[in-house]
Amino acid sequence: MAVGSGELGILHPVGGVRMAAVSAGIKKSGRLDVVLFALAPGTVTAGVFTTNAFCAAPVTLCKENLARATAHYLLINTGNANAGTGTAGMEAALQCCQALAARANVDPSQVLPFSTGVIGEQLPAEKIIAVLPAALAALTDNAWDTVARGIMTTDTRPKACSRQLKLADKTVTITGIAKGAGMIKPNMATMLGYVFTDVLMSREQAEHAVKAAADLSFNRITIDGDTSTNDSCMLVASGQSGVDVAQLSAAEQKLFHDTLTTVFIELATAIVKDGEGATKFVTIKVEGGANTDECLQVGYAIGESPLVKTALFASDPNWGRILAAVGRAGLYKLQIDQIEIWLGEVCIVQAGARAESYTEVAGQAVLNQEAFTITVKLGRGSCNETLWTCDFSHEYVSINADYRS
Repeated sequence: MAVGSGELGILHPVGGVRMAAVSAGIKKSGRLDVVLFALAPGTVTAGVFTTNAFCAAPVTLCKENLARATAHYLLINTGNANAGTGTAGMEAALQCCQALAARANVDPSQVLPFSTGVIGEQLPAEKIIAVLPAALAALTDNAWDTVARGIMTTDTRPKACSRQLKLADKTVTITGIAKGAGMIKPNMATMLGYVFTDVLMSREQAEHAVKAAADLSFNRITIDGDTSTNDSCMLVASGQSGVDVAQLSAAEQKLFHDTLTTVFIELATAIVKDGEGATKFVTIKVEGGANTDECLQVGYAIGESPLVKTALFASDPNWGRILAAVGRAGLYKLQIDQIEIWLGEVCIVQAGARAESYTEVAGQAVLNQEAFTITVKLGRGSCNETLWTCDFSHEYVSINADYRS
């Protein structure tokens, strides 16, 4: 199941970035499960990573390598998370980096490893190492659809987005891919996300940009409230366009960062639309909060409530579940008589009680749609935040009950 068409549109090459996807048979024979990105010299890479204390071995090694050197390769495997694997897991991740580095004539610290899949199983490094020659030989500058498929696990479709814009009279490209369908509440990133651009940025600029964009996108989604051990979100700037972000006017800098954020949001919402078993795509807007934190408290209380999510799947306008979620969100001295709750354009709660204008028929009409908005107006301040979630269906349980089989 998934919401919307999932059409990828035109995916533009990014100068200085080559890619390939091959099959190593990590979990299933013949399935694309190893993805390789090769980056031109001078490329700047920055990332944000999971806050889960049991972070995977490749996350730890990736952060260490980022601090040591300039990345030349991104090496990604699916089918095995290499998380909860102790010293052996770190050694396996390092072996993969060393093997690629030896074949590509770079330092192992210039390889950034990423893994996704089942937690607690040792990574079959030998399978990955065996296909590295094929991956290197297959590198090309435009195989976005293939590599987007190569990082999928329980995803039902690939996720990619591309934009081009004019800056300093030159065409600049931003193209990204992502994967994720379950264990999604990133707390700073997503399951796996990679956004590439051909602008020139400093390391500091890239670090700021990836955090700012992730905060408004991947940090605003939830499918099931679970934070993965492997979340990684990377921004890669090759500089091949010749456009230096630091030299742009304030207006053009804003245009670039707004477009970058748009790509991040499209990738993040594509994950929600492809949430495990999802049949509804729900935008939650919390308006009139005193600050960002309390707006997100309310938004996540609604978006992660099993009672709300199952009602959404049933298209049941049981608005009392939404009201209860707002009430238990933990806001300080919440004044319920100031609160309004809306389903689409239909007001369901006003002054802390059922809106006089509300009818079950009107609420049902909204919930019958595949995509809609829940809006909560707190009446406590001027802060507004948006996040995205989906419903819980029977299929969600089936997928996760059978995941390791």
